[in-house]
Amino acid sequence: METSLHLNSLYVATEGEGLLIGRPQIFVRTQGCSIGCVNCDSKDTWNFDDRSLVAVDTVIKSICNIVEHKKGPRRVSITGGDPLHPKILPGVLTLAKELKNLGFFISLEAAGTRIVPELFQVIDFINFDYKTPSTQVQTKKEFILEMVRNFPAKFQVKSVAADERDFNYTLDAYTWVLNEWREIEQREDLTKLKKSPLNSKALDNQLPFEWILTPVYNPGSEFPVKAFQSILQFNELAGGPFRVIGQQHKWVFGPNEKMV
Repeated sequence: METSLHLNSLYVATEGEGLLIGRPQIFVRTQGCSIGCVNCDSKDTWNFDDRSLVAVDTVIKSICNIVEHKKGPRRVSITGGDPLHPKILPGVLTLAKELKNLGFFISLEAAGTRIVPELFQVIDFINFDYKTPSTQVQTKKEFILEMVRNFPAKFQVKSVAADERDFNYTLDAYTWVLNEWREIEQREDLTKLKKSPLNSKALDNQLPFEWILTPVYNPGSEFPVKAFQSILQFNELAGGPFRVIGQQHKWVFGPNEKMV
């Protein structure tokens, strides 16, 4: 039986946030999400609609056609929606395995609500969210430790921050993860653990991954200069535990533009 994918859109654009910022990628945006972040900039992807079903083979042919005509790189970002939702996951897993066999670099946007080992083992780089209060969604900081244990050197954590409350909430989580990780390092042999080649050179005793703080830039709003400046200052005063990286694509094209 042919596997299908719930597809919202497929397009070429330059990554606008996180550690891969500035890298052109072919984006595969899935359709369907039940997480419900109130500040989501892709609410058009929330509805589950079987009319969005497309054969995975058709998606792969479209991607290969883009590359063959030199209109895109051999890098694919699977995003959403929620690519890890059980209704969407089978198509995403098939797509990822096939693309990997074809030699593509694959990144994944993960909302932080689920860990899917079978898929994560295939993916080259995972953007794993830790939700803040302004999203009105909670995720488990324990999942971050699980990511370090099982998928070292292939993920970043990202938190969207709107204000000081969001910053302090994320800092508390960072501190908890750091303390837990130090205890794990002391009692277990972790000599084989590698840091991500995407990371900057980390300081001693810090986490073996990058935690990205993204100042919120909501659809329909003006660029939040003051809020962005505040997030930078909060991070500086806290000793710089995070890398603050904004959403470049929204600066360039505006907060409402799609497929950029």
